[in-house]
Amino acid sequence: PMKLAVNLSTRDLMDQELPHKLEKLLSQHAVNPGLLVLEITESAIIVDPTRAIDTLRRIVAMGARVSIDDFGTGYTSLGAIRKLPAHEIKIDKSFVLGMSGDKSEEVIARVILDLGRNLGFKVVAEGVETQSVARRLAVLGCDFAQGYLISKPLPGDQFAAWIADYRPLSFT
Repeated sequence: PMKLAVNLSTRDLMDQELPHKLEKLLSQHAVNPGLLVLEITESAIIVDPTRAIDTLRRIVAMGARVSIDDFGTGYTSLGAIRKLPAHEIKIDKSFVLGMSGDKSEEVIARVILDLGRNLGFKVVAEGVETQSVARRLAVLGCDFAQGYLISKPLPGDQFAAWIADYRPLSFT
């Protein structure tokens, strides 16, 4: 089984019917809710944190997963991040792209990795474009990578062919 990640907007998070709509769609298509990952940005939460967190808790209660996208570029305080009903954080690509040439970018990525692990989140690095950055992230203990090194965005018909031939990257 493959997980499907969907980006949610601020408007989506404010929709109190969203969990019901998702549950209905998942049931209609016989999809395990645990295979759905809903990605939110830190800034999407600040409009109405109480309402957003309530919506997210209801989504998590039905079995779906929540990911905090573009982590490190928003406005969420460290105190607030630990209260979010999320399963993973995604290190913003702005910190990952510069890792091979800028030690301060690697320091930020390492701090986010440590924070995520210590709070019980899985950590995804966005913007992985080179083997050297992927290797460094693996050494740092990053759980997952996404970026052009793995694949550029593809239309559905091309994705089906790509996934049929996909072999995970190996750094050993």
